[in-house]
Amino acid sequence: MSVSETIVRWRYRFVPDHLVGEILSKNWIDNAIPLIFLMVVVTVFGSAIPDFFGAANIANLMRQWGEFSLLVLALTIVIVAGGIDLSVGSTFALGNIVALALLNVAEWSMPAVVAGTLAAGAFVGLINGVLVGYLRLRAFLTTLVTLIIVRAVVDMLLLNYSVKIAGSFIDSDEWYFLGEGSILGTPFSVVVTVSLAVILHLVLSRTRIGWHILAIGGSRRSAHNVGIPVRKVVCATYIVSGTLAALAGLLFASRLGGAGADTGIGLEITALTAAVVGGNSLGGGRGSAAKAIIGSITVMLMVNSLVRLGITSGANSLLLGLVLLLAVAIDVRWVKNRHKVLSNVYVSPTLAILPPAPATEAPSPYALNDGLNPVEQIGLNEIDGPEDVILDDDDHIYSGNRTGDIIKFFAPDYKKHEVYAHIGGRPLGMAFAHDGSLLVCVGGMGLYRVTKDREVEKVTDETNRSWFSVIDDSRLKLADDLDIAPDGRVFFSEATVRYEMHDWPVDCLESRGNGRIVCFDPNTGVTRTVMKNLLFPNGICMTHDSQSFLFAETWGCRISRYYFDGPKAGTVESVIPDLPGYPDNINRASDGTYWLALIGIRTPSLDLALKMPGFRKRMARRIAPDEWLYPNINSGCIVRFNEQGEILETLWDLGGENHPMITSMREHKGHLYIGGIFNNRIGRLKLEGADTNWTGPQSYRRQT
Repeated sequence: MSVSETIVRWRYRFVPDHLVGEILSKNWIDNAIPLIFLMVVVTVFGSAIPDFFGAANIANLMRQWGEFSLLVLALTIVIVAGGIDLSVGSTFALGNIVALALLNVAEWSMPAVVAGTLAAGAFVGLINGVLVGYLRLRAFLTTLVTLIIVRAVVDMLLLNYSVKIAGSFIDSDEWYFLGEGSILGTPFSVVVTVSLAVILHLVLSRTRIGWHILAIGGSRRSAHNVGIPVRKVVCATYIVSGTLAALAGLLFASRLGGAGADTGIGLEITALTAAVVGGNSLGGGRGSAAKAIIGSITVMLMVNSLVRLGITSGANSLLLGLVLLLAVAIDVRWVKNRHKVLSNVYVSPTLAILPPAPATEAPSPYALNDGLNPVEQIGLNEIDGPEDVILDDDDHIYSGNRTGDIIKFFAPDYKKHEVYAHIGGRPLGMAFAHDGSLLVCVGGMGLYRVTKDREVEKVTDETNRSWFSVIDDSRLKLADDLDIAPDGRVFFSEATVRYEMHDWPVDCLESRGNGRIVCFDPNTGVTRTVMKNLLFPNGICMTHDSQSFLFAETWGCRISRYYFDGPKAGTVESVIPDLPGYPDNINRASDGTYWLALIGIRTPSLDLALKMPGFRKRMARRIAPDEWLYPNINSGCIVRFNEQGEILETLWDLGGENHPMITSMREHKGHLYIGGIFNNRIGRLKLEGADTNWTGPQSYRRQT
């Protein structure tokens, strides 16, 4: 190995290029920039202002933040639904004056004051909701007009009641507790805000109404087309917004006990800045309570710190405007270009050097032939994509299809078929359990069971998460084949933890070793990963010693043996290190050997490209995906080998006309039944000299 090749090998082994794409693909990445900005604000002002982190300053800021954050939450819920509410500042002022008037002038009881104040805010929200939601007026202009009208009402109330309010004395501990009280050392307003933020988070992320709000914000027309009551939901968001703004005014009134003509002026811009700085998208459909909290803390610290530094109010507003402009620009550009950026960096090829491909000319054991010419066709054009096939003791054939069904073909002529079970996901590898149920690997869903009563049950869809993995590899993305040990443990392969079912060929372009083998133990109900960093593992077959299994690595073009029991437990042995093609499923043969499917044959161009990760990375960034260099997966071949790795028989379909693409095969009573994920039929090949009484299920039962 040359020095340059050694350097490249070590570079791709120790530099985790794929982490950039993984981080950018996370949902929480939207919070990263706002959180970094918050840290910068804290660092800058914390070092510029003496006693910035003092107890008195923090306590004062927390009470102000509790009230201000309610306004930001109010705006957030409207923004997420695709609207905007510029009247929150005026509604805040209305809540302040209404609370004081009801308490001091009308002399209502505390519960009545709270209810009356919230009702006033809800009424303003109802007006906005009817105009925007039901009459479909533009939210910006509508709430701007509401801002002016509500401000006028506040001025009228001040003119009539400000003197009486100022001359009154409130003798109520409950009233003062709202603004000045604490619970376990935390200001009451902060407790209320945090509680409402948690509720809002749960509503948006865990409830139907929350999903409706997000769907409406993403596309109102699409939401309407799927049956979501768009007008009602939009109206409800404005009612909630008005109620939260009035609640903030109530807490403000309790803390300061007075009302002024400037109360709430400009708060709508400050709150809007906080909502957008936190990462809530003005375009709707993307936002959360956490983003609102981050943005409110950031803006509150900025405003308070600028005042303490002696910055004039004009400069203060100018800075907030610039921050809002920057936040909007980042939001618009990020939403527009996020997927472009992600597509450029997510695919992260690494160095992958395969051993030389063996020859396919005589006297090579892989010599080309027409061994698949006599294959009979079962269910031609009646099944789409039978990736794996399996037979029961009554000779019936079971196979998955592209639409998520398990299809059963009835023996002996296989002319009649039915939907045996509907899984929902893409059925891949299958195996009969000891109790007669059918275990199925389902792409994107995990491991499932079809009982003898044809009921579909989930066995497992997650495994233990790696301690230091950026990827959430606890969820099973592409479980693809399985086999069952004599003690009932199910070992199954997951081809890749990075790509979904529809993107599985891209994993070859990367060839990073994203696959693993997982074990489910029905005795304990525990699922755990037993092997990691495999090159698209696909094909699991128990050996006859009951202590190990064979597995294929498709992109590695090799077959290995893993010992899960016995003196060699935990070790891996190479069986066939240099296949001429890409291996898929492995199954037992009647003479104690094994059948192997090759889904395609290696090409010199891709073998060379695997040695050039930089070339593959440039290809992924500069060329459309349908023009990428993919593995050849349309040439069918079946290989029979023994545990020593000797090739005993090879069956080819030279013209690719009879059975062009093969992903699996099962020997059963002297015939070989063949499946292919891109085929429209199941093949059957008569095996000369094979045991006509041998079946796979019987072979496994003899070992239990």
